[in-house]
Amino acid sequence: MIRYNLNYDMSGRRRKPKKVKGEVCDKYNPPKFKEWKPQTSLQQERAAETKRFPSCVASPAKAGGDKKESPKYTGDYVIGIATLHKSNAVPVTNQKYAAEISQMIK
Repeated sequence: MIRYNLNYDMSGRRRKPKKVKGEVCDKYNPPKFKEWKPQTSLQQERAAETKRFPSCVASPAKAGGDKKESPKYTGDYVIGIATLHKSNAVPVTNQKYAAEISQMIK
């Protein structure tokens, strides 16, 4: 009698090997390595479709951009500016108004 062998039972008879029921699994084979590539999102695809316009030309002549010239008075109607009361600036158009404003301050 053979002891400590699972192929035989306690009386010495040979056991029939049991068949595995259900799905039989083979040895695990890991999948092959794939290099990771980032996927583009919908937002990135839409950004790539849009046209890009430069905000300013990078030249020394246009580095400051196109500035509007400050307005300057070039006429001869206003002859000066006078202070009437505290910091109230009044334009003076002729000599008569300049004399009146100078007398009001006193």
